[in-house]
Amino acid sequence: MKKTYFAVLLPALLVAFNASTVQINGINVKGLQRVERETVLSYVDIEPNSDVSEETLNDAFKKLYTTGLFSDIKFVVSQGVLNINVSENPIVNKRYFDGNDKVEDKMLESEVQLAPRSIYSVAKVQEDTKRILNVYKRVGRYAAVVEPKVIERDQNRVDLIYEIDEGPLAKITKINFVGNKHYSDSTLQSEILSKETRWWRIFSSSENYDPEKSKYDQELLRRFYLKRGYADFRVVSSVAELSPDKESFVITTVLEEGNRYKIGDINVRSTISNINEEDVKDEIDIDSGDWYNAEKVDDSVYALTEELGKKGFAFVEVEPVLNKNMEKGVIDLTFQIREGSRIFVNQINISGNTRTHDDVIRREFRINEGDAFNASKIRASRRNIENLNYFSKVDIQTAQTPDPNKADINVDVEEKSTGYFNIGVGYSTVNGALVRAGVTENNFRGKGQQVGIDLGISQREQDYNINFTEPYFLGLPLSAGIDLFRTETDYQDEASYDETVTGGRVRFGWKYTDNLSQSVRYTLKQDEIDNVSKNSSIYIQREEGKYLDSAVGQTLVYDKRDSAIDPRSGYYLSFGNDVSGLGGDDKYLRFDAKSYLYYSFFEDITLKMFLNGGYVTGYGDENVRLAQRYFLGGSTMRGFETAGIGARDRRTNDALGGNWMVYGGSELMFPIGLDEVGIKGRTFVDVGTIGKPDAINMDDVYYSSKPRVSVGFGFTWLSPMGKIDIDFGFPVVKEKYDETEVFRLNFGARL
Repeated sequence: MKKTYFAVLLPALLVAFNASTVQINGINVKGLQRVERETVLSYVDIEPNSDVSEETLNDAFKKLYTTGLFSDIKFVVSQGVLNINVSENPIVNKRYFDGNDKVEDKMLESEVQLAPRSIYSVAKVQEDTKRILNVYKRVGRYAAVVEPKVIERDQNRVDLIYEIDEGPLAKITKINFVGNKHYSDSTLQSEILSKETRWWRIFSSSENYDPEKSKYDQELLRRFYLKRGYADFRVVSSVAELSPDKESFVITTVLEEGNRYKIGDINVRSTISNINEEDVKDEIDIDSGDWYNAEKVDDSVYALTEELGKKGFAFVEVEPVLNKNMEKGVIDLTFQIREGSRIFVNQINISGNTRTHDDVIRREFRINEGDAFNASKIRASRRNIENLNYFSKVDIQTAQTPDPNKADINVDVEEKSTGYFNIGVGYSTVNGALVRAGVTENNFRGKGQQVGIDLGISQREQDYNINFTEPYFLGLPLSAGIDLFRTETDYQDEASYDETVTGGRVRFGWKYTDNLSQSVRYTLKQDEIDNVSKNSSIYIQREEGKYLDSAVGQTLVYDKRDSAIDPRSGYYLSFGNDVSGLGGDDKYLRFDAKSYLYYSFFEDITLKMFLNGGYVTGYGDENVRLAQRYFLGGSTMRGFETAGIGARDRRTNDALGGNWMVYGGSELMFPIGLDEVGIKGRTFVDVGTIGKPDAINMDDVYYSSKPRVSVGFGFTWLSPMGKIDIDFGFPVVKEKYDETEVFRLNFGARL
């Protein structure tokens, strides 16, 4: 009796043949429990009554083994019959994760492949173990250990347990930069997402090492330098060294800053004959003599593309061509316009957004499915999505399709936390001891909606606020929101009364361009003036009571600042007005204007100049009440108390406010060696004046419209509890009846 054996010694297959081919007349399969015989035969794919070569049998064996259905397989050919003996892999009965306190089961379940009722194999367990370890690496736990354990059950089933020792977080203990001659380490650290571990970052994940975040940091550094004229900048290398105990990282980034360039000649050149180059040159948002700024160049490319699209040129490419003169430090810039490829956008595919809805991302695109393909619009779309601040990574790639005239756009994002909880306890010279708490969610329900609840309680003031904003109302690029508020303020020191304001506001906003926006609002609120002292001014006593204010208003804003949080260059302009009298007790017109200019020199020093003004007047025989007037002093004029400037009752010294005010000045912000903790120093000059109030007998009050001037210095701290300002102001021009103060500590943001 002649037999041919196929013995399996994994991973190699040894075959002993007595002939180059074997006659197979039939196939027997043994050892099956759950797998159907037909399934095995379909993978083997050998027909009975056929001559089979050694190579064919080898291929059949490999196909069967790669199914993962079996832990052991043997082929034996005896008397023309192929006998296939198999041992089935067990079925996973239950799967558990044990020891995972910092990572939820749901996250691990989404990563591993082996699930209940799936086929168990050692290779799959090893692969899933690696996947779990990768999850822990992403959250900064590089010392995590995963040990899979198997408990055998009846009917060829197993329970699979992943025993996890999560280990400590691998913090970033040091971030080093090599090659940065023009910017300090602290300046560059302020531009990236990764941060060195510090005690005040107990609620932040920025000090946890993440390789994806580290890659994005390199892109942020590139953008930082390219915005400031360093057109040759590059990151040579970035290395993260893990300590032997796997508990800390040291990141070293080697930079090559290169030369700094200013813009020389700016030209537009077109290879399309019927485009007038001079007609579109005004769309360029950069001037000769400016420092080279890659972001402004991209903006100009987009603006040119948009303008040409309006003129009917759908398939155009605008490419900025840089001609560098390294000796002079000058870049001549030419925007080259040429006919683009006639390619259309097929599909926009979005992945990685487990919580954020697709439409929240799609509506930020400047290009739609079916549009002509345009690279500048895709770059602008990426920046829009990044500016949402919902994602730690935004990667956009294009992919070919079977149709040569179409291309897909693939968007891969990585979500990050968009909710914030803040609680602070402190002291303010304005409001005394205070407690403030708030909750904000900027991507509510994954729909991009903003919800906030904030309350503050101090010795002088209690305020409560609830707000909700829908950024795309009715699916349109129109934001809609509602605010509910209540403020109780003690003005006994300034004017011998208390004020309670309760109300709500409905608002809508839209953008004309990236920089120009407008909002409209309707406000309904009740002002109540009570606890008026018998010894207070007669002008305050006669306003005691409740008044309903019903007003509609608008604000137009043009914002060209490089950052809304920490501006270093650019300017901000706003104009607003309100009309009250749509019902209610008040009838007034209000106009407000603000202007801010920022300029940086020596890179770390920023000059801010500002001028603000406001005017309110009654109509229909109505005077402007106390609650609607302007008060100058405190945060608006440092060196003077709140409401320290303006008309004051000669008898009681109560502040009565005014119907108009103007204040401005300049401020120089500079580093003091504490950038890492977010503290900067500043010096300032404030100048301001305020008008007289309505229906006042001027013989009863002290008043002068002469400008007041103060100088001083201070510090700004971007603390975990929010922005804190500390100022020391010294009036140098004042009236004898003005109320002054030297020291002021203030919580809250200010332009």
